[in-house]
Formats: sequence, structure tokens, C-alpha cells
Amino acid sequence: MKTIGFIPLRKGSRGIPNKNKRKMVGRPLFTWVLGEAIFSDLDEVVVYTDDALIIEFINKEYHWTNKVKALLRSEASASDTASTETAMIEFCESIDYNFDAFCLLQATSPFTKKEDINACLNKLDGNYDSALTVVNTHRFLWGADGKPINYNPFNRPRRQDFEGLLVENGAVYTVTQQALKKHKNRLGDKTAVVKMPEDSLLEIDSESDWVAVESLLIERQKREKASKKITHVVLDVDGVFTDGTITYTKDGEHTKSFDMRDGMGLEILRQFDIEVMIMTSENSQLVAKRMEKLKIEHVFLGVKDKYTLLNNIISKENITLSNVAYVGDDVNDLTNICSVGWSLAPNNATDIVKANADIVLSKNSGAGAIREACQFIMNYNKRFE
Repeated sequence: MKTIGFIPLRKGSRGIPNKNKRKMVGRPLFTWVLGEAIFSDLDEVVVYTDDALIIEFINKEYHWTNKVKALLRSEASASDTASTETAMIEFCESIDYNFDAFCLLQATSPFTKKEDINACLNKLDGNYDSALTVVNTHRFLWGADGKPINYNPFNRPRRQDFEGLLVENGAVYTVTQQALKKHKNRLGDKTAVVKMPEDSLLEIDSESDWVAVESLLIERQKREKASKKITHVVLDVDGVFTDGTITYTKDGEHTKSFDMRDGMGLEILRQFDIEVMIMTSENSQLVAKRMEKLKIEHVFLGVKDKYTLLNNIISKENITLSNVAYVGDDVNDLTNICSVGWSLAPNNATDIVKANADIVLSKNSGAGAIREACQFIMNYNKRFE
């Protein structure tokens, strides 16, 4: 069965400017859903947008997978009055409905996990022609006429005895090709429901919504941590290897300063069979040369979505995030800081990173912070000997 994931994005946003591209826990909002879609059972994931910058971002960022495509949607399908179905049908007709199952994913639902996507796909087993995600809410609902909708106020049930209601959370929809072609709608005649956590009911329509969702995502990532032996160490460069400053010459070239003690610490780690990797958003040949000197083979330059790339690495290495230690200093490291087994930040890292790192080192970046981190990791791993 050929399955296609579909993420529609519009350039404009009335409530929160540039909402889809704005960093949520250090990552563009839409990458939370896109990353999960990549590692789901979907065969192909299409980002359908009128934003050329997003298309450029995707083409550069996800070159390591052939699963993702970014396509330009028409102005008509991206207008304020156009429905999501308008974009869906425009795309489906452009490929002559060449799929068996279609999965609509909403970028404004960052709580979506690959398991939710797979569960909705699995519902299309012959008994159902569509599925959607819901939340079981135990709220007591009232109508505008002052009458209760889902309970008897004179016999108020306890929460544990109250079934509540299933509320559509707008995260994931799956539908068969036949049903979509027939109804021109994300849902068919026989719809199954897949439950997601109550947090996923939150919508991002205001700044206060943004703050609430970001806080919940940070806590979710931290809850999933586990104590395991560290087998891989991943490091940012600027603000970790260096003090974060750049010196320019009159010809425009720049230099960076590195602490020799950091290199020794990483060499010692490798002697204990700990894999060292570099992941930086800068595409610097100077950095590449320094890592070549340090004999670090796995160097990833120009990475903006560090969390999705890290998940790709652990999948290939057959490890978990809990086997990883990560050293970072700024907001683009934040999701990894919140997610890996041990996260460490130099003493002069940004406040948001230090507030969420497991360890705040006593040394500054470019002044022995990495050497200190290496010593912590070696001491920690002794408990697994």
C-alpha cells in the first residue's frame, strides 16, 4: 500500500507572524511534525507551500532522505479563504491520485508522534476508510442556552467515573484514495478514532498559546529521558569549541580559536570507544579542517534541524537518544538538550539552554568546557562497567 503524508503550509499567519517558520524549542514549528512523519510508516511526505524559503530549507536540510518533497502550491490554494481540502485536491489531482492512502498532517500540532501517524494508517484496514486523532476530554460542556450538554449537574460524576467526550484535535487525518476521490474530503464514510494525549488539544493561535505549548514540549522531551551508558557524544561548535566570537580580516576571511585541552579530552573519549560527532548550523571549511585535524570523522555542517538529523543518526547506529550526550550553547541546540541522555552546557551558554541542560559546566566555551564534559562522561560511564 502506497501512503503519502501531506503537510500544507501557508506563508501568511494572522495570529502569530511567520508561525510555521518560528522556532519552537529551537526548531521551526513545522519540523516537529515533519520529523515524525519521516520516521513513520509513510512512504512519502510532501510539504505543500507557497513559501519559497521553506522549500529551499527542506531541499538543503533533508538531503539525507529521499522521503521528503517540497512543492510549490498555487496562490489560489494558499489564500486566506481557501480550505485545506482545496490544497489537498489540487495536489492529488496533480499526481492523478497515485496512492492508496493519504495522510493529512497539521504543522500546528507539534505534539504529533510517529506512533499517532502509524496508528491512523493502521485503521485503514477494510473496516474503515478514514481515521482521525482525538483527545478524551473530561470537561463539562454547556450550551449558550444555559443547559448542560454532556452531564447532569444534579448528579455530578467524579472524574474517574466520567467517560467524557472525544474532541477532534486537528493533528492527523488518514483517508483511502477511493474515499478522498469520492468525497473530496479528509474523511470518508466510516471513520475510526485514535486517541492522543490531552496536551495535544492546545491550539497555537496567540503568544500565550505559544509559550504554553513550548513549555509542555520541553517537559515531554525531558520525561522521555532514561539513564543508559553513553556511547555517542555530539557537540556544537560555535559557543562550545570556541568562545562564540569570529575575527574577520580585511579580505573578509575569519578565524576561530580552539582550546587544545578540548581536543585531548575528545581523544581520550575515543579511547573508551565513545563515538564523537560534530553538528553545527554553520557551513565552515575552517571547522571542517579543525575536525579533520582532531580525526573526528562524523562532521555535520550547515544543520538547522539538529533533532531530526540526530534521530536519523541513532536509527542508523541502532542506539537510543539516552545513549547520547550532547554539548550545546544556544537555542538551536535546545531540543537536543532536552531530549538526550545527558545534556551539558558551557558556563557562558545562553540562559534558556542552561535552564534546561542536565549539567552546567564550570568552564566557559573555548576555555576547557569540552575537556570538563569529557571527564564527566567518563566518570558517569564507570557505573556501567
